[in-house]
Amino acid sequence: MSDAAARFSGVADQYDAVRPQPPADLITVITQWSGRAWPDVVDLGAGTGLSSVAWAGRARQVTAVEPAGDMRRRAERRIGDARAGSGTRFTVLDATAEATGLPGGCADVVTASQAMHWFDPDRALPEIARLLCPGGVLAAYDCDWPPCTDWETGAAWARVAQRVDAEQARRGLAPAHRGKNHLGRIRASGLFRHCAEIAVHGREQGDADRLVALALSAINPAADFLADGCTEDDLGITALREVAQRRLGQPRTWWWTYRVRLAVR
Repeated sequence: MSDAAARFSGVADQYDAVRPQPPADLITVITQWSGRAWPDVVDLGAGTGLSSVAWAGRARQVTAVEPAGDMRRRAERRIGDARAGSGTRFTVLDATAEATGLPGGCADVVTASQAMHWFDPDRALPEIARLLCPGGVLAAYDCDWPPCTDWETGAAWARVAQRVDAEQARRGLAPAHRGKNHLGRIRASGLFRHCAEIAVHGREQGDADRLVALALSAINPAADFLADGCTEDDLGITALREVAQRRLGQPRTWWWTYRVRLAVR
């Protein structure tokens, strides 16, 4: 459970189908902070490339860094579709946030989308600072789970999260990741001259099937417990599916809130 690359092995297609793509406003505010109209971007923990292709036509160059092989291959396909006509050069790199192998000062912007909590901050933050040129911006962001749709679906999702936490405690398992106190860790590193946290909003369309698949992807380690003897009833997923089918039987608007931690080198 401590190896993020192994955790996401074999789930690239499902991950890509249900996870959100960062909204255009998020790219705009990061660009504005960087002061570069056409920045060079390094996207750490790029996954299937959802966060990388958001820069198509908005960045001079994007390097997507991803250690999980099947996630990286899915990113290569997604980036191939986005590259044509965008004017943005893309590279997909087999490396980690702690050791990218990239030259120092190569990035105006470093992003970590839904990924910073999987990094070793004592190693990753110095590497990020090394990658950034003077005045460059780190943007570490995560969206709130679940998307805002209606109160009943949100309550059913919360019950799944509570049951997964209880099962994790019953098994004596440590948390799967380090939590999301990104701003505190960034400030404590002393590597950045100014840090702030903001919220940016986006919206998409989604239905009941996507909502349940998203829960299995986002509420760690629900999928592991299902594979290891728990039932959907045990974890509250049956109830979540019933509520979602009633409230989201047809695609409805999903409202996303992104928590964005910005830091200037």
